[in-house]
Amino acid sequence: MENLFSSADHEDFFSRRCIWVNGPVIVGAGPSGLATAACLKEQGVPFVVLEREECIASLWQKRTYDRLKLHLPKQFCQLPKLPFPEDFPDYPTKKQFIQYLESYAQTFEINPKFNECVQSARYDETSGLWRVKTVSTSGASRTEVEYICRWLVVATGENAECVMPEIEGLNEFGGEVIHACSYKSGEKFAGKKVLVVGCGNSGMEVSLDLCNHNASPSMVVRSTVHVLPREIFGKSTFEMAVLLMSWLPLWLVDKLMLLFAWMILGNVESYGLKRPSMGPMQLKNCHGKTPVLDIGTLEKIRSGDINVVPGIKRFSRGQVELVNGEILDIDSVILATGYRSNVPYWLQEGEFFNKNGFPKAPFPNGWKGKSGLYAVGFTKRGLSGASSDAMRISQDISSVWKLETKQQNKRTTACHRRCISQF
Repeated sequence: MENLFSSADHEDFFSRRCIWVNGPVIVGAGPSGLATAACLKEQGVPFVVLEREECIASLWQKRTYDRLKLHLPKQFCQLPKLPFPEDFPDYPTKKQFIQYLESYAQTFEINPKFNECVQSARYDETSGLWRVKTVSTSGASRTEVEYICRWLVVATGENAECVMPEIEGLNEFGGEVIHACSYKSGEKFAGKKVLVVGCGNSGMEVSLDLCNHNASPSMVVRSTVHVLPREIFGKSTFEMAVLLMSWLPLWLVDKLMLLFAWMILGNVESYGLKRPSMGPMQLKNCHGKTPVLDIGTLEKIRSGDINVVPGIKRFSRGQVELVNGEILDIDSVILATGYRSNVPYWLQEGEFFNKNGFPKAPFPNGWKGKSGLYAVGFTKRGLSGASSDAMRISQDISSVWKLETKQQNKRTTACHRRCISQF
C-alpha cells in the first residue's frame, strides 16, 4: 500500500490506523446518507457510513422542536425502496419520522460508524484514491482513523451547522439567547416576552408554539417572505403546485398560488409580511428559498398574540432597539436564523463545491463531481431531491463497481495490503 502514496505522505499514512473501504465512504447518517446506503445495498455494493454524532438523523433527533411535523405530505418525503407505514398520518410527527428512519436503517442493515468526526477528506492524485481522516471519540479515548476509498459521497446536507448572526449589543443583552436548534418547547417561556429573530418556517412555528404556551413573542421580519396555506381546498399546496406545473408554465402556476393564498389567508402584507417580487415556485426553483406554509401562525398575528416587528438595530440590557426606532423590553431571544453547509471546513476540493459548501452545478446536475466525488441532499428540494440523488449515485457507482469486480474475479494473483479491509 505504501507505493500508492507520495513519499511526503508516507510517515503520516502509517502513523494512524488505516482502513481500506471496498466501496464508497458516505459522510453523514441523515436521511440523505441513509437513502444512498440503502440504494447501494440493493445493488450489492459495500460501503461505510461515517457519522459524527452517536445516532442517525441527529438534526431531527437533537436539533428540532417537539411540535415539529413534516411540512409536506408523507408521499413526498419517503426515502427510496421503503414507503411510510400506511397508518402514519399525512403529515408525520417528528417522533414518527425518526421511527421511520430507524426502521429504514434496520431494514437495509445500515450500521453507521458513530462518533466519527471527519477532519479532512482529499483526493490523492498519486494513488487515485480518497483519503478521509476522522477523529473517533468513545468516552475519554480519542482515536485517529484514515479511510482509503475509491468513491466519496458527501451527505452532510444543507443544515449541518446553525448560523449565529453577529448583532450589535447582543453580548450585553443579559437574558437567555439560544438558536432555534436548541429550542424544544415554549413551556419554559410561559409569561415571558420573547424575541424570535427570523420568519421562515422555523421562526413562524416557534412563534406559534410560544404563543400556545402563554408567552408573548415578537417576530423579527427583515426581508420579504411568501406565506402560503399548507392546504388548498383540502389538498396539499405543494402537491397542487407540482400537479399544476406539469400542465402550466411556472409564471402562471405562481399567479394561481398567490390567488389561492389571497383567497384563504387574505392580504398578509397588511400584517407586515411583504411578499417578494418573484413568485413562490420560481423563487424556490431559482434560489432554493422555500415558501412558509402556514399552520396557524397568521391567525395569531391577526389577533395580535404574535407581534411582527422590523429589523434589529441593536440590543442593550433587557431591551432591543428596532430599525424604526421602537424599543422593546424582552426576556429571551431565539435565533431562527437558519443553517449552513459545513463542507468547506473538511473537504479539500475546489472544483465541485463552492465556498458556501454547495455544488456549483445547478440542479439536477449537482450530484456528481470528478474523481469519484458525489453529493446527496444539496438540491434545496427536500427529501425528494435527496432520494433522486441517492438513486443516481448508487447506479453510477454500482455500474463501475460491478464491472471491476468481474474483472478482479478473473485474476488469480493475490493483492496484499497493510490496511484493515472494510467490507
